Amino acid sequence: MSFDYRSIGAIALVAATALTAAAPSSAQAHEAPTTTADRVLRVYNNNIENLVRNNADGSCTRISGPDHLTSMLVDDNGKTGTSDVQAPDLLIVQQVRGTGQATAYADQLSAKFGYPAGTYKVIVAWDDPEVWGGTHKCSQQSLGDLKKKQTNGILYNTRTLSLAAGDVSKYWSAGWLKPGTSYRDGAGCTLYKPPSNDASSADEHKWKRTSAIAAKFTIKATGTPVFAATMHLPEQNGANACAGAGSAGIAKSGIHIGADATSLMNASTIRVIGIDANLTGIAPTTLGGFGMTGYGTKATSGSRKIDYLFVKGTVQPSSIGHTVGSTKSNHLALYGFVTF
Repeated sequence: MSFDYRSIGAIALVAATALTAAAPSSAQAHEAPTTTADRVLRVYNNNIENLVRNNADGSCTRISGPDHLTSMLVDDNGKTGTSDVQAPDLLIVQQVRGTGQATAYADQLSAKFGYPAGTYKVIVAWDDPEVWGGTHKCSQQSLGDLKKKQTNGILYNTRTLSLAAGDVSKYWSAGWLKPGTSYRDGAGCTLYKPPSNDASSADEHKWKRTSAIAAKFTIKATGTPVFAATMHLPEQNGANACAGAGSAGIAKSGIHIGADATSLMNASTIRVIGIDANLTGIAPTTLGGFGMTGYGTKATSGSRKIDYLFVKGTVQPSSIGHTVGSTKSNHLALYGFVTF
C-alpha cells in the first residue's frame, strides 16, 4: 500500500512492497523498546550516492544495498559487523533514484534484521525524478546512468515509529547562486528550482536532487514526537553559502528549513536533521536556535567534512566521533543514538 501526497507537491509516502525476506533468528529479531534500558532511538545519515561509488581512476563501483548497510550500521561501541548491531530507527539519506530504489533498500534493511518486507517504510521528496547530466564521472556509462536520477529520503522503522498522514512536510527547495552572479552575504541567491535552475537542457532537472523533505514521527513506546529532515545542498553552496531569496541561510551555512517542516519541528521533542551541505566549516552550534547540536568530528568526503547530523536530544557518546569510516559510499555515514 502507498499513500501519494501529490496534492501538496511531489512527495511520496511509500509502504515497502512485499518481497521475500529472510526468516528471523534469535540473534536478529530485536523487539521494539519496552524498558527504559531499551529506549534508544538509532539514527543514521548518509549520502548513498545512488549506491554507486566513484573511484579515483574514473571508474565506478556499484554497491549492493546489503553491503552498504553492513558497512555503515554500528553497535554501541561504533563497530560494524558485530552481533550487537541493532536495527536502526531512522535512516536519513541523500541521493536515491526515487521510490523504487528507496523501497528496495528499505526491504533489504528489513531482511537484514529478519523482519518482513515493509517493516521499514520510506518517504521521498520525488517519486521518480527526471534524469539529468552526462557521465556522472563514471568511465562506465551504464554506472553513470544509475546516478542520473537523484532525490532525498527518510527510512523509518514501523516497529518503533508511527507516522500520521498529515505529518509529512511539503518539499522545499535549496538556495542557489548561479555561476557568475554577483554575491555578498546572500545577495544574488535565489531558490534552486524553475525558472532559476540550470539553464542547459541536460541539467534542467538537476535541482530535484536538492529538494528537502521532513516528517514528524511518534515513538510507539512513549508517545514522544520525533522530527526528521533530509537535505542536499547544491555544489555552489561550497563556494558561497546560499539559502535562496537573497539569504545566506542560518549562520551563513546555506541551510534553511521550509515553513511546513518548521511547524512539524516545533511540535517535536527529539529533532534530527541530516545534510550533505557541500560546504565545510559548519559549526556544531549552527542550529542551536532550534536546540540542536551537530555530531560528527571527522572528514566525510575525502579530506572535507561536508556532511552533518544535527540532533536535539541526549546523544550517547561515540568512540569513533559519530563518523563511520568503513561506509561504502563516497560519503561517510554519521550516526547518533538518542536516549528517550
